[in-house]
Amino acid sequence: MSLYCGITRRRKSFWCCRLLSTYVTKTRYLSELKEDDDACKKAQQTGAFYLFHNLAPLLQKSEHQYLAPQHSLLASLQKPEMETELKGSFIGLRKALFQLNVKDASLLSTAQALLRWHDAHQFCSRSGQPTKKNVAGSKRVCPSNKIIYYPQMTPVVITLVSDGTRCLLARQSSFPKGMYSALAGFCDIGESLEEAVRREVAEEVGLEVERLQYSASQHWPFPNGALMIACHATVKPGQTEIQMNLRELEAAAWFSHDEVATALRKDNPSYQQQNGAFPFWLPPKLAIAHQLIKEWVEKPTCSILPA
Repeated sequence: MSLYCGITRRRKSFWCCRLLSTYVTKTRYLSELKEDDDACKKAQQTGAFYLFHNLAPLLQKSEHQYLAPQHSLLASLQKPEMETELKGSFIGLRKALFQLNVKDASLLSTAQALLRWHDAHQFCSRSGQPTKKNVAGSKRVCPSNKIIYYPQMTPVVITLVSDGTRCLLARQSSFPKGMYSALAGFCDIGESLEEAVRREVAEEVGLEVERLQYSASQHWPFPNGALMIACHATVKPGQTEIQMNLRELEAAAWFSHDEVATALRKDNPSYQQQNGAFPFWLPPKLAIAHQLIKEWVEKPTCSILPA
C-alpha cells in the first residue's frame, strides 16, 4: 500500500553573506528546490516529512488535539505496520484540521492539496499521455509535447454581509449542526472579485451589495484546494429582506452584534438542547470565516468602499 511523503524542512549551506533566517534567502532556496532535481534530492536526505496514505496524514492523538509528527526517510511499510511502528493513525484531514496547531494545519493543508492535484493530473489533457512530475512535485510535464502543468487553486469569495447593525450568517445542510458562517461561492470565469461577491450575495440570499471591502485570504484544502478571498459587504438599510436560495442554503438569518459576540466567546458545542435543537455557533478560529466575523464584532462600522 503506497505512502505519500512531503518535505517540510530542508537544510543547506549558503555562500551568501545574508543570515540564513532571512525571508529572501529562504524563498530563493525553496525556489531552487522546485526547479533543480539534484538539489531537491540532496535536501531529501536531511529533510523532515509528513506521511500520507490516501490523502490522510499520519497523526497522533494527544488529549484534545492532534499532533503531526515529522519523520526522516523511512523504509516502505504497509499501512498497519506503519501506524504501529510510528504510534499514530492515518486520519482524514477534514476531521482533524481544527484540532491541529496553526503551523501543522497550514503545512498539511498545502501537502494534501498538492497530492490531490497530482492524483488528478496524471495524464496530459492534450495528448492523453502520462505526465511526469519533477522531484519536488512542483510541476508535471508531458514527455510527448513538453506541456508543463503547474498546481493551481480555485478562487472562492467568502463574504460577511452587514446592514450596519446586524450581520447575515447562513448554513448549508452539510455544515455541522448549529453552525452558521459567512456566504461563500466559487468565482466564475471572467469575473472580478467585486463581481463575484455581488453575484454570490444576490444568488444565495437575494440581496444587492452596496459597498464592499477586502479583508484577507486563506488557502483551504477542501474540496480540491481553494484560495478563500474574504470580504466585508454592506447592503442598503431598508433593503434587507432575505430571499434564500433553497438549492444553496438550508438557513440564513440576520444576527445582532450581541448574539454574534456571545457566540464567538463559546467553544464549538457538540450537544443538543432539551428541545432537540443545536445551539448557534460559529466556525473555529483557524477558519477565515471566523476572522471575518471577529473583525465585524470588533469594528462593525468600519469603512467599506463602494462596490
